[in-house]
Amino acid sequence: MVGLATKKFTLDEFLEILKKYNVEELEGVTIEGDLEIELEGSAIDISAFSSLYALLSEFSNFLYHANMALGYMQRLSAMLGIPTPSIQPAAPQVPAAPEVPAAVEAVPELRIPEKLIEAKFEPYKAEYPASIEEVTIGATKADGGSRDYVVTLGGEKSLAFYTFDAEQKHLPAIAIDVFDRKPMLAKAVRMHYEDVLEDPAEWAKKCVKKFGADLVTLHLISTDPLLEDKPASEAVKVLEDVLQAVKCPIIVGGSGNKEKDPEVLEKAAEVAEGERIMLASATLDMDWERIANAAKKYGHVVLSWTQMDINNQKTLNRYLLKRVEMPRDSIVMDPTTAALGYGLDYAFTNMERIRISGLKGDTDLNFPISSGTTNAWGAREAWMIDSPIEGDTPWGPRELRGPIWEIVTGLTLSLAGVDLFMMMHPGAVAVLKEVFNTLGGRVSGGIADPGEWIFMEG
Repeated sequence: MVGLATKKFTLDEFLEILKKYNVEELEGVTIEGDLEIELEGSAIDISAFSSLYALLSEFSNFLYHANMALGYMQRLSAMLGIPTPSIQPAAPQVPAAPEVPAAVEAVPELRIPEKLIEAKFEPYKAEYPASIEEVTIGATKADGGSRDYVVTLGGEKSLAFYTFDAEQKHLPAIAIDVFDRKPMLAKAVRMHYEDVLEDPAEWAKKCVKKFGADLVTLHLISTDPLLEDKPASEAVKVLEDVLQAVKCPIIVGGSGNKEKDPEVLEKAAEVAEGERIMLASATLDMDWERIANAAKKYGHVVLSWTQMDINNQKTLNRYLLKRVEMPRDSIVMDPTTAALGYGLDYAFTNMERIRISGLKGDTDLNFPISSGTTNAWGAREAWMIDSPIEGDTPWGPRELRGPIWEIVTGLTLSLAGVDLFMMMHPGAVAVLKEVFNTLGGRVSGGIADPGEWIFMEG
C-alpha cells in the first residue's frame, strides 16, 4: 500500500485545484475531511463554546443552502450551455454542545433539592380586644332566689366554637317553650306534649325532666286582647305555678301585643322578684322603658328585641344603657331569627356582624344573643303534609322534616354566635345539645340518646 500524504488547504485553494485540471463536474465523489477554524486569543469559557456551537450551526446551514443554490446554477448553466463545476461539500462536523450540568453545579442555587423544605402547619389565631358580657339568668338560694342552678350566657373572647383561639366558657343554652293556654302547634310538636297542653306547670316539668331543657320560656298568650284578654294580675298566677313546679331559670314573654305586654311583663317582674327571670321583650315600637325599668327594679334581665337591623339593635341597647341605666350584665339581644328557606342567611349575617362588632370593642353590641328558633315551625316545609305545588317531588314525612328544619335553623345560627335558643321539638333539642357538646369539647349531659330522633315515628 502506498501511504497518502496529508495536506491542509483552504476552500479557495481546493476550488483552484479543480479549475486547474479543468474539472467541470464531480459525480459519485464524496469529499471528506476536517474543518478547522482558527481563533485568536487565550482560554475560552463555557459561554464561548456555546457561541462557537451556534456559529458552526449557522455555517452548516449556509453550506447546505449554498449547495442547493449551486445545483440550481448547474441546471441553469446546462440549459444555457455554460459549463460550471458541481461541488457537494460534505456536511461539517459540528462539535457537541457543552454539557449543562457542569455549569449548573457551579451555581448552587440551580441545583435540584433532594427533599422539600419541611413546613409546620399552625392555624391562624385571631385575638380580639374585647369580650362578650356575661349575663346570668336565675338565682339560687344563696342569691336570694329558689332556683337549683343558674344559666350564664356570653363571656366569649372569640367566634363561636373557635376553641383554638380562646376557651368558650359557656356553651349555648336551650329553653323550651310553654304556653299558658293550649296553642296551635304543628302535629310533629303537639304529639310530644299532648298530655300536658292544658297544664303549664306540668308542661314545664316535662320539658326539664324528660327533654333536658336548661330553661323554660313561659308565654302568657292568654293576655292577648284578641284571645282571652286575661288581666295581667291573673295571668301571672301561672308564672307562680311554673316557678313552683320547676327549679330551672325562667323566661317570661307576653302575647306580642304592643299595648298589653308592658303591663304584663311589669307584673311578672314584680311576682318573680328575687328569681332573676328574663323579660321578653323590650322593643322600639312599644314602651320599652317601662319594661326595662321593671327589670331593673326587681333585679331581672331584659331581652332587647329588634327586627334584623344592626343599627336598631345598637339604638335600643344604647337606650337601655343610657336612659334606663340597665346594668351591662342584665341585657340579652334578640336580633330576630328567620328560619331555613325564609331568610336564614340574613339572620346569620346580621348576628355574625353583631358578634364580631362586639368582640372588636363595640360596647353597644357586646351582649349575648338569643334566637327564637321556634320560628322554624312557621315554615310550611316544617309542618305541611306535602308540597302544595302540583307535580313537586315528595317532601318526605313531616315527623322528621319538622325537627330537621328546627335543627338546621338552630345549628346555623349557633355558628354565628347565638348563646340562647328558644325551641320546641324535643328531638331537635337533643340533637343540638349533642352538637354543642361535641363542638365545645364537652361530654354530653344526662339526656336521652340524641341519635334516637332519626328513628322517630309519627
